[in-house]
Amino acid sequence: MTLRFVGIDPNTGGEGSPTVWVEEESADLVLQGAEADGLLTSVVGSTEWVAGHTTGIPAHERVMRITARMVPILRDACDAAERAAAEHRDVR
Repeated sequence: MTLRFVGIDPNTGGEGSPTVWVEEESADLVLQGAEADGLLTSVVGSTEWVAGHTTGIPAHERVMRITARMVPILRDACDAAERAAAEHRDVR
């Protein structure tokens, strides 16, 4: 597995903080961020966001909060993921 570091929250104080990578082989985004508090998790898990779709948060998933400061970094990560996906398709 090869992770390409894209960026970290610019206001980090040297401890854990929101970070974004692109996993090169799959072109997936990998995010590190604060796990959502109980209220946010409850709202996300109890709302039917898509008609007919099951509500709830599966045991293997988490709701995360990523700061607004990370938006430019997430854009960069999306661009990097698109490039990695295109490169991966070209070699198949």
